[in-house]
Amino acid sequence: MKLYFHAVGHGHPLVILHGLFGSSDNWFTLSKFFGEKYKVYAVDQRNHGRSPHSDEFSYRIMADDINDLLIHEGIQSVYLMGHSMGGKTAMQFALMYTDKVDRLIVVDIAPKAYPRKHDAIFEALFSLDLDKYKTRSELDSALSRHISDYAVRQLLLKNVFRDDGGNFKWRIDVASLDRNYDRINEGVNDTRQFEKPALFIRGAKSSYILDSDLPKIKSLFPSAKVVSIEGAGHWVHAEAPRKFSEAVMEFLDRR
Repeated sequence: MKLYFHAVGHGHPLVILHGLFGSSDNWFTLSKFFGEKYKVYAVDQRNHGRSPHSDEFSYRIMADDINDLLIHEGIQSVYLMGHSMGGKTAMQFALMYTDKVDRLIVVDIAPKAYPRKHDAIFEALFSLDLDKYKTRSELDSALSRHISDYAVRQLLLKNVFRDDGGNFKWRIDVASLDRNYDRINEGVNDTRQFEKPALFIRGAKSSYILDSDLPKIKSLFPSAKVVSIEGAGHWVHAEAPRKFSEAVMEFLDRR
């Protein structure tokens, strides 16, 4: 599968992977910032953004997608960063292709299995008949009947685009993501270790990485450090971009 990405900057490659319902566009501003020192590749994972859709969906498959991208671009090794679902892809890639990852950054996700948290979002997305709406404000109003959080609605509506006929369409494959949702929630289970530098960044207001998760993290990533960003929840990079970018740059610049 040939994934879509946008690249910016010069220097050692830094690959960024978004979370569930996200896309490379979510990282546009931070990509430009990191691009002042690194060659940033912000990637759309399968079933997201402008990348192809597929019913095949697992972290090993998505790790292979990233490997194919690196081979196609002639990239030997990278700094690799992923948020949430993208963090699990990044962890799996680092365990499978250790020689191709120099440093690993995982944003607000642990390698454990998670309970279902997005059923209400899937229900809301399936409730929208995009053909009925002419403006984004109409879409937002319809979505607000199911989802009260404005920021969440805006994240979801970033996945809507107009086709050549001016009609709204989904960029994400909602049906495939729903069918594979239990696989998305699976843990990263591997007998291998990634012993190179690894940084886990969590939001202090988020419950995605608990202190009780640290032994599991250390079992797979023995050199891992965990940093908490005060005032931030699960979308750390969006809620506290300065503190987040400082933590990332300090880690990548460390010798």
